[in-house]
Amino acid sequence: MDRRTFLATPLLASAATAARPNFLFLIADDLTYNGIRAMGNHEVETPNLDRLVSQGCAFTHCFHQGAWLGAVCVASRSMLNSGLSAFRVQKQMESVPLWGQTVGQAGYSTAIVGKWHLSKSALEKSFQEHSKVFMGGMYESGPEAYNRPAPGNTWTPWDKSLKGQWMQAGALQPQAGDEIKHSAQIWAECAAERLTAMAAGENPFFLYVGFTSPHDPRQAPKEFVDMYPASKVAVPANYLPEHPFDQGDHKLRDEVLAPFPRSREAVQVHRSEYYAHITYLDRQIGVILDALEKSGKASNTYVVFTADHGLAVGQHGLMGKQNMYDHSTRIPLIVAGPGVKRGRRVDELVYQHSVFATTCDLAGVPVPKTVEFPSLAGWLRGAGKGPAGPESVFCYYRDFQRSVRTKEYKWIVYPEAKRTQLFDLRKDPGEMRDLSGDGRYAGVRVRLEGMLKEHRRVLGDGLG
Repeated sequence: MDRRTFLATPLLASAATAARPNFLFLIADDLTYNGIRAMGNHEVETPNLDRLVSQGCAFTHCFHQGAWLGAVCVASRSMLNSGLSAFRVQKQMESVPLWGQTVGQAGYSTAIVGKWHLSKSALEKSFQEHSKVFMGGMYESGPEAYNRPAPGNTWTPWDKSLKGQWMQAGALQPQAGDEIKHSAQIWAECAAERLTAMAAGENPFFLYVGFTSPHDPRQAPKEFVDMYPASKVAVPANYLPEHPFDQGDHKLRDEVLAPFPRSREAVQVHRSEYYAHITYLDRQIGVILDALEKSGKASNTYVVFTADHGLAVGQHGLMGKQNMYDHSTRIPLIVAGPGVKRGRRVDELVYQHSVFATTCDLAGVPVPKTVEFPSLAGWLRGAGKGPAGPESVFCYYRDFQRSVRTKEYKWIVYPEAKRTQLFDLRKDPGEMRDLSGDGRYAGVRVRLEGMLKEHRRVLGDGLG
């Protein structure tokens, strides 16, 4: 049975009518919410993820809750794997039941391949099998990967000698003469092998696959880069040569990938390579879905796809994710599997870190009392609309930024820069027109300030 046939197969009416479900969890690195064609970006080709969207439930307004350091992925993955909120997770993660640990103790076979980027002790606590793991946050790359394109810089995404995503096939135990492969291919092959073995076992399985794509260095085979000629890639409507003020960490490593000011041509180059990397990632996801089909366990397996956070890639004069704009705080979340209505779209505000509680709920595993993010299973079951989401979501970045977002508005506070921003998201989804000084929005501002204050109180935000 090919992948298209599998994805066209009617899903079971209820997980309760079948054997205990399996879970295949796929997480990308630096993938923004609309980095998938089926989620609204018609420049990028993502056929495997598009079919997953069509056969499952897509949460269109999914967010992460923030970060206390420049490596936003560490914070996001900490919340995902512990269920703890943004400020408590920094002190309590090592002392609470973790996601993989929880389902493992409930009788699941658990394994991880790919990126972890949390502590070794948390890894060993979480997964029974963890021999094929990358502990770091990003791969080694030379100075040519930065400040580009610039005169004399000949860096190309397909040059396998430049390391980065191009690794020895035996990257975890390299040997002389190993074939050079892309990290996404390595992790997909590892995942397919592990999935096949786990599916042959007696226990239900939970396989966590952490890709390091499409994080920079944004490398892909030439055939994928050729799909996106830079001169034909659209410059985003909210493009700026530079951010209008220093929002904090203005020139950390993510931001020096491209020169200042950002030319339109530079943005096109970076977005071209970003799309190529996404499409290559999508190809490798297809390898894993093929393995799931061949295993005979596809009909009783929930496939969850998400990312740790988004990325600017030239929007608002920014390249990274250390900001409060939707392109960086909003991420894809797709769930397909037994009983999930095909083609469902949920527009409620949710946090990605709810995946822990959601999988426990779907598996009939008690959710640890320490988990703070609620299950999303109510939207996955049956034909109804599901419960109402929260009125607003909170996000922050270090001491530099705080934000609150409703479906209609976003309010951002920059404590150190002593600036604020207010956006009417219905009229201005690209967040280009700051209304914080517009008297007509005074009431909105007061309401959002109150919401932000309450989020900070509940979450234990100690910033004065």
